[in-house]
Amino acid sequence: SLDCVDRLARAGDRWHADGPSEERIRELGLSPEDPTIAAVRTLVRQLVGFPRHLSQHVGGFVITRGPLEELVPVENAAMEGRTVIEWDKDDIEAMGMLKIDVLALGMLSCVRRCFELIDRHEGRTLSLATVPPEDPEVYDMICRADTVGVFQIESRAQMAMLPRLQPRTWYDLVIEVAIVRPGPIQGDMVHPYLRRRQGLEPVTYPSEAVRQVLERTLGVPLFQEQAMALAVVAAGFTLEEADRLRRAMAAWKRRSDEMAAFGERLVGGMLERGYTRDFAERVFAQLRGFSEYGFPESHAASFALIVYASCWLKHHHPSVFLVGLLDSQPMGFYAPAQLVADARRHGVDVRPIDVNFSGWSCRLESVPLHAVTGRPDTRRAPVRLGMRL
Repeated sequence: SLDCVDRLARAGDRWHADGPSEERIRELGLSPEDPTIAAVRTLVRQLVGFPRHLSQHVGGFVITRGPLEELVPVENAAMEGRTVIEWDKDDIEAMGMLKIDVLALGMLSCVRRCFELIDRHEGRTLSLATVPPEDPEVYDMICRADTVGVFQIESRAQMAMLPRLQPRTWYDLVIEVAIVRPGPIQGDMVHPYLRRRQGLEPVTYPSEAVRQVLERTLGVPLFQEQAMALAVVAAGFTLEEADRLRRAMAAWKRRSDEMAAFGERLVGGMLERGYTRDFAERVFAQLRGFSEYGFPESHAASFALIVYASCWLKHHHPSVFLVGLLDSQPMGFYAPAQLVADARRHGVDVRPIDVNFSGWSCRLESVPLHAVTGRPDTRRAPVRLGMRL
C-alpha cells in the first residue's frame, strides 16, 4: 500500500544500498520475513544507483570543435527548437568535453532596467563598469545591513554578518559573498576570519609560500582557488592533482573514498615539508568544508560587482531601484509588498495601481527637476505601480 511504501521510504537512509535494516523494519510494525517486504528489499538493492529521473539543465551548453551530433547522441527536447544530449554531465566530464553553465540572474534584468530609466529621464548613461566605485555612503548603508532587495546580501544570514564584517571596499564584498556559505561555515572559517579582521587574533602564516596564497583572506582559505594553491605549495601536489582535488571536493558525498585518499596525501605532503600536523589537519578539514558549496573567488568577485551596483542604485536612486525590482519579479527573498514598504521607509512616494494612470509595468511619475542643476532628478520621483502587480 502507498502508506507502507511511504513509511519504508522515510525510514531508509538514502545512501544505504540495502534500504531500511531488518531492525528498522520491525520498529515500523512490519515483518522483514513477509514475502512482499522481502521482495521490496530485493528490488531496492537492484535499483540502487539507477537514475532517479531524467532532467534537463536549464543553462548547460556543450561546446565541441566539430558537429556535436557526430560525438554524442542528440534528441529533441520537450520545448520546440531545443535539443538535449542523452549523456549526463558526469559522462561529458569523463570524456573531457567542454561544458559551460550559462545561468540567468534576475538582478541583472533589474540593473539593466534601472540604467535604462536613468538614461531616459536624466540623460545619464551608466553600466556595471561605470557605476561610481567605492562610494563611502553606499558602504555605510551596507554596514547598517540596510540591504532589502539588493543582490546576494539581502538574506537574514547576510544581514547578520554585515555589521560584524563591516565591508568598506569591493574586495570586502567579495569575501562577504563567499563567507556566508555552508562550506566556510562547516569548515570553521568564519569566526577565525572575523577575529583576525577585528584584531582579536594575530594573523600568522607557517611559511612564506602559504602567506602568498592566504594573505588576502587573513590566513583563512575561503575560496576553491586557494584550496588548490595550498595543495600545490604546501603539500607538493601537481597542478593536475590539484584539479582532481577540486573535482573531488565538488562531489564529496559521491566520492568520499577519493576525498579521503586526497586527505592522506595532503596531510602527508605537508608533514614531509615541515608543517605541523595540527595545521595540516585543519587545512584538510577546511577543504572538506568546500564540499558544501565553497565558492570560487572568480565567482564571488563577479557577484560582488552586482552587489555593489545594486546597493549604489538603492542608495542613490531608490525610486528607480524599486521600479527595476518590481518589474523583474519574481526574484530574491522579498515579496513586492515588502519591497514597497521598504522603499516608503526610504522616502519613496509609491502610488497604487490605478486604471486611469497605471500602465502594464511600474514607472516613474512626474520626475521633478533638480534644484541646482535644473535637470530631471529621478531620486525624488514618485513611483506608480503597474497592472502587472
